[in-house]
Amino acid sequence: MGSDSITSIEYVTHHLTNFSYEFGGFSVNLDSLLVAVFLAAALSAFFFSVARKATAGVPSGLQNFIEMVYEFVDGEVTKNFHGSSKLIAPLALTIFIWIFSMNTMDLLPVDLLPRVLALFGVHYFRVVPTTDLNITLGMALTVFLLILFFNLKIKGVGGFLKEVLTQPFGPYMMPLNILMRLVEEVSKPISLALRLFGNLFAGELIFVLIAILPWWIQWMPGLIWALFHILVVTLQAFIFMMLTIIYLGMACEKH
Repeated sequence: MGSDSITSIEYVTHHLTNFSYEFGGFSVNLDSLLVAVFLAAALSAFFFSVARKATAGVPSGLQNFIEMVYEFVDGEVTKNFHGSSKLIAPLALTIFIWIFSMNTMDLLPVDLLPRVLALFGVHYFRVVPTTDLNITLGMALTVFLLILFFNLKIKGVGGFLKEVLTQPFGPYMMPLNILMRLVEEVSKPISLALRLFGNLFAGELIFVLIAILPWWIQWMPGLIWALFHILVVTLQAFIFMMLTIIYLGMACEKH
């Protein structure tokens, strides 16, 4: 446990409190933004370095692994996106790698970064960006804007409005068609954001609860949950990526 001078409730609350900055009635969770931006920059630099060293001959182990990941994502895009866009495969790969990297931050020891940052006067710091609903909702809203963009690009303004007004019940049921379309479209970003947030928040909470246990018994449940959580963080990144591909594919279909 982080400290014997605080209660279990205080310990859990402390680890679930963001490092925030408030201004003008708004609050920004700096820890989530800093970790997310840092991981994005680190991954960009890493892949740029690997790309510069890539060879057309026998690939290195690292290059071979990255090519396998790319081919896997590209294969999913080919199977599930039937439109024509050079954006989808890079977008899907970026979503998968970025969300996976943010999720895996949950595998760091619970007290590691808080103790280090406490030396610099930072008393609250949550290291997993995807346990912050603001982050997951921001990514989901970006996907939602892309859905609107592809709808308008492929179908045109007139075609998109015709689809909204006449599908699925025909032109004489316009109010019901609009209501159904509104529910369908709004549910997409909400479900994307809440699914990722809920699973990662639950995982973070379980790690914090395990950390409350005496040190001499916490390693066993901690190890078991960490091994299981590796599957969770990978699966959640995959689901977010797949739903993004499917939603954008649906946006490109003409009815």
